[in-house]
Amino acid sequence: MLAIPELAMPRTNKVTTVCNGRREVWTDYEQAKAFFLELMMTAEGEERERAECVYIQLLHGLDECSDEDE
Repeated sequence: MLAIPELAMPRTNKVTTVCNGRREVWTDYEQAKAFFLELMMTAEGEERERAECVYIQLLHGLDECSDEDE
């Protein structure tokens, strides 16, 4: 049995994020999570909500994370 559920683990180390209209490709999944966690903790208002949206998707292990409504 795995300590972390397989669904929560990223399939690759590469992730694409879109936050506030800025598209960024990360080669390190953990670095992306750390960036958005810090942004979420230091920002206020709408910027914080956007960062939180992307961070939650990163926690779920998605390969593409966005703050946009689809």
